Parts: sequence; C-alpha cells; structure tokens
Amino acid sequence: MAMSSGISFTIALISAVLIFSGMQMYKPWLVSSQMHTILGGYLGSILFIFIVTACGNLGNVVFGKSMQVKLFPEVAFSLALAIFSTGSIHRVSATTCVLFSLVALYYINKHSQKVYATPITTNSAPSGKKRK
Repeated sequence: MAMSSGISFTIALISAVLIFSGMQMYKPWLVSSQMHTILGGYLGSILFIFIVTACGNLGNVVFGKSMQVKLFPEVAFSLALAIFSTGSIHRVSATTCVLFSLVALYYINKHSQKVYATPITTNSAPSGKKRK
C-alpha cells in the first residue's frame, strides 16, 4: 500500500532513530566477535537506507514531487552519517557499512530506474526500399 511522502518520512526517521539507538545499546555485543562486528556494518547500511529514504521524502514534501535525491549532497550526507554512526561502534563495522551501503545503493538505483525511468523511443525508418 502506497503512503504519502510525509508519512513515509516519519516512518523512515523513526526507524533510523531506532536502528541507531539499538546499535548503541548493543555496542558491547556488536564488538564481541568478528561476525557481530560485520552485523554492525550491515545494520549501518540499513540505517543508511532509512536516512536516504527520509531525506528523499523530506525533499518531496518541501520541494514537490519533482525533487530527486542526488549523489551530492543527499546520498553523500546520508552515507557520512551512517559511517559516523557505525564508526562509533567499531572501525571494521564502519568499513563493512560502506561496502554494504554501496551495494544497497546500486540495487536501489536499479529498482528506481526500472520503476520511474521513462521509456526511450527510437525513430526507426520503415523497412523497405532504401532511398539513394
């Protein structure tokens, strides 16, 4: 079910705050082993997705539906915020956050192009006799 940009902004922002606070509360557990540290990076990439979603929806509310999230400043700001948040857990978590976030950004862009891109029409000449 589709929802308005305002409601989606609110849900994404609340989810980002919950992910961040959960990462801070479980910091000792996230640094206890290598797999938990990598899980911290994965949680950081989910935090990145929620921050990008919140930025995009806030832009839609403020500037209208024609606003698009661009690489700079929205995505760069969101990635920096997610890396900073995950870096407060562990340095390896910050590194894996970058990797997971770039993979997530690739798939978000791929899905967005499939859903929102306008189809390109080509003007092809009729097949028949060629003119000289």
